[in-house]
Amino acid sequence: MSLKILLPFKVFADLQNVKRIVAETENGYYGFLPKRLDCVLALVPGIFMYEDENNVHYLAIDEGIMVKVGTQVFVSARNALGGTDLGKLKASVEREYLNLDEQERNARSMMAKLESNFIKGLEKLRKG
Repeated sequence: MSLKILLPFKVFADLQNVKRIVAETENGYYGFLPKRLDCVLALVPGIFMYEDENNVHYLAIDEGIMVKVGTQVFVSARNALGGTDLGKLKASVEREYLNLDEQERNARSMMAKLESNFIKGLEKLRKG
């Protein structure tokens, strides 16, 4: 199978000769071999696995969608981290998501300040 993993800002992977794929949905894990019927899956944040001729590879996938058409598989996700060692992947995911949490807190704080200043400006215009 060919496997293309797309992120909003880049092509994460474009692979050929993938032997099998295991993807996680809200109903559990599903395995795919080249002759499986075509389908579309909604992926949940979790581990996505594929096996090529040499190794088994693991990806931490943020929510996304997977489409299988013939021997072509397309995965579109918000974010992905890859590795062959699940322990190292887990540590990378924890580091990455802790960093994202901090960025989200900073963004929310900045938005609250902008909203507050906007409302104060409107109040001045109303009184003025």
